[in-house]
Amino acid sequence: MSGLLEVCVDSLVSARAAIAGGADRLELCSALAVGGLTPSPDLLVQIRRESSIPVRCLMRPRAGDFLYTPEEIQLMAMEIARLRDLGADGFVIGCLTPEGELDDSAMAPLLDAARGKGLTLHRCVDVSRDPVQTYQAAGRLGLDTVLTSGGAANCSAGKETIAAMLALQDAGKGPQVLVGAGVNADVITAFRRELSGARAFHMSGKENRESGMRFRREGVPMGIPGLDEWHISQTSAHAVRLARQALDGSFPIGY
Repeated sequence: MSGLLEVCVDSLVSARAAIAGGADRLELCSALAVGGLTPSPDLLVQIRRESSIPVRCLMRPRAGDFLYTPEEIQLMAMEIARLRDLGADGFVIGCLTPEGELDDSAMAPLLDAARGKGLTLHRCVDVSRDPVQTYQAAGRLGLDTVLTSGGAANCSAGKETIAAMLALQDAGKGPQVLVGAGVNADVITAFRRELSGARAFHMSGKENRESGMRFRREGVPMGIPGLDEWHISQTSAHAVRLARQALDGSFPIGY
């Protein structure tokens, strides 16, 4: 049995690199600089023209918290319907209550719109009151995967909480644990050495490409002050390939 390597991408160039590097699945989004937002439907169409790789689309209408208004929930449900018609294999969703619990009522329209497709709970789990309880709640709602850093800034720092989730996973008491945040080949190797249940990993594999612009007017940010407009962040096929090798190499023959 092989492990699962999911790569989050926000452009066709990055999708091509992820596929070339050996990704099993894409998480498609936009605006990775703010943690990822809902992707353009036409970007999904572009990818579908080139590959049948499984694609799960992130549903996040804005940056910031995961406490959504009724209008934002309605928007996500409408976008799910459109993206599924265009070939999305699944969706990455999550809504929290003001108290930091998984919001069943807010999730209901999204679950209904995505019925029959794969479902991942995104990293709202990591800012919830109790990540392990939220992980279990996701399973009760029918989500098949939970993307998590273990409630920490990165998965290595959250390894103890991830281990608790993996124990539930392996006992058949929770969804697949998709380890994310700070994942690379070395991290995969370390996790597989210490936590045999860690079989699924999520990464971006980003590298900065120098802009082709020769004229550069400095000091005029297009968005968040301090962001550099002269380097483009894109997925590295090499980084994904190394992660693929680390994941495949960590499974004994016949596992």
